[in-house]
Amino acid sequence: MRVNVLVGGPIEMVPTKLINERRNEKWVGVDRGAVTLLKMGIVPMIAVGDFDSITSNELQGLENALHQVKVYPPEKNYTDTQLGIRFATQDKNPDEIDIFGATGGRLDHLLANIFLPLQAEFRPYLTRIKIIDCQNIMAYYLPGRYTISHIKGKKYLAFVNLTPVEGLTLQDEKYPLIDWNSKIPFSWTSNEFTAEENHFSFKKGIMAVIQCNDPLKLGN
Repeated sequence: MRVNVLVGGPIEMVPTKLINERRNEKWVGVDRGAVTLLKMGIVPMIAVGDFDSITSNELQGLENALHQVKVYPPEKNYTDTQLGIRFATQDKNPDEIDIFGATGGRLDHLLANIFLPLQAEFRPYLTRIKIIDCQNIMAYYLPGRYTISHIKGKKYLAFVNLTPVEGLTLQDEKYPLIDWNSKIPFSWTSNEFTAEENHFSFKKGIMAVIQCNDPLKLGN
């Protein structure tokens, strides 16, 4: 079972075609993301956030259309995205959690969203979470050996250690790497698949793997 979460990042980075394809799946709307879903004809299970980026009329529209709207003060212990993931996992135990609208705009928001799955509360779901926008699909990995499948339209393949890492091996990518260690985060960018399936492994740490492409027409 998959839960999709749309947060309030710049709409031009949101892959609206993919969201429309998933309109009958479970959705959580976060702040302005809830308004965007309604405009697309998708009624989320719940809308959460401080809603400081929408008008009172838009908030009233959410309250009229949804069964659950949770409004929090701007000064709170959780970010809006954290609240969205909390509700996505609450009593549901989803197999996949895909986050949209989490990129673009402010860098502090972007970094908070990228590092969110490393937090203790969300760590049990780390390998189930993906961050998706028009150009990128990012997944998280714990130590092990993995086969990754090439996603159509994504030219590049990046490997990013978010924590210290040991034994990172890119076995059959265009630019191989053997038993690499680092005490600091590092991004091996612009690698590529050599076949429809490639492999990688590592012994310690947390990795993000990003399949991405150069800019396409916005909203695709």
